[in-house]
Amino acid sequence: MSLQWTDTYDIAIAMEEKYPDVDILSIRFTDLWKWVQELPGFIDDPLRSNEKVLEAIQMAWLQERD
Repeated sequence: MSLQWTDTYDIAIAMEEKYPDVDILSIRFTDLWKWVQELPGFIDDPLRSNEKVLEAIQMAWLQERD
C-alpha cells in the first residue's frame, strides 16, 4: 500500500506499529515529518506537508492509541 500525506489514519496506524512507546504529544513536528517519510510505502512529496497536515497525523495517532 502506498501512503501520501492525506492518508492520516493509515499513517497513524503505521506510526503506532513502528513507534508504540513514543509520547505522541511530545514529538517535534520536524521528527514526525521525517518519520512519516521513512514509513514503508510512503511516496508523497515531502514539500506537500505542512503544520496542519502533521497536526492531523498526530491527532489521528493519538486517537489510534486510545
